[in-house]
Amino acid sequence: MKALIKYDKGSGNVELRETEEPIRAANQVMLEIAHCGICGTDLHVYHDTFRNYPPVILGHEFSGRVVDVGSEVKDVQLGDTFSVLGATAIQCGSCEYCERGEFMFCANRRGMGHGVNGAFTKYAAVRSDQLFKIPEGVSMEYGALVEPLAVAVHVVEEVASFRLGDVVLLSGPGPIGLLCLKMLLAHGLKVIVAGASDDDMRLEMARKYGAARTVVVNQENLAEAIAEETGGQGVALAIETAGAEASVQNCMQSLRPLGCYVQVGHFGRDLTLPWDLVAFRQLKIYGSVGYTKETWRRTMQILGQQTLDLSDVITHRFSLSDWRKGFDLMEEKQAVKVLLNPE
Repeated sequence: MKALIKYDKGSGNVELRETEEPIRAANQVMLEIAHCGICGTDLHVYHDTFRNYPPVILGHEFSGRVVDVGSEVKDVQLGDTFSVLGATAIQCGSCEYCERGEFMFCANRRGMGHGVNGAFTKYAAVRSDQLFKIPEGVSMEYGALVEPLAVAVHVVEEVASFRLGDVVLLSGPGPIGLLCLKMLLAHGLKVIVAGASDDDMRLEMARKYGAARTVVVNQENLAEAIAEETGGQGVALAIETAGAEASVQNCMQSLRPLGCYVQVGHFGRDLTLPWDLVAFRQLKIYGSVGYTKETWRRTMQILGQQTLDLSDVITHRFSLSDWRKGFDLMEEKQAVKVLLNPE
């Protein structure tokens, strides 16, 4: 089968190659992959700025159909369709974090697409506990959005603090930021989305989704915009998804006293932060990484209710052989979510 493989350390070193089909264990099922989304992590693995273990098949945002079932697997039938929690491909299962369902902090954890083989290919073998059944009436394409949507659900529903009537600043209109926007708008909140001039396509999508205002920070005065939209009070909640130092500063300066700040974006280095501002405004600061299994269950419920419109999240679809087109669109910020489909 063909697979998109990071075959060696270093920037690049990714090719579509022929490889052996995976061997299914007794506690696993074999999935024929329907769709797999390109994630920012895939780009980081490509550039070797995210830990990876080559040779490894990339891709972890996917859905698939069961074509073979291991002897130890119960309650799974041939033809069933699932989203897959790839982040738990390897975990110890016994540390305090695994026992609490906070597997993201397991010291032994490795995820699909960088730590073990992922889903930019035709088949994947996964344990039954990684499977989340796609609800009736929900497409397999939406099933491939569960992983990034779960990140947004974790941010908005499980980490952030807000009330109806609050004004929110969302800094960074990437795929996770825009999914957070969808979640915030579902609560009826007024959301200001900030980005840079090269985010023009994604800022336009934010306006289409229903953002109250978008601000190009290197062309407009964000502080003035915040003052206009909040009556000079500042925002109650700021969510940083860009992973840029200037974005952090903008978010913190935009918060009103007793406001809530959530850090989602990653920097890869240490920053200098305005800690006096944090103290004197008594800000609440949280980090958000990944999700839990409970987050995934909630995300599947949200999908099953079919009240969250995801029709405009998938902007491009390509065959696996055209993977470079998809990667380039994501690098150039000219897409929200790109799906690659096996051939």
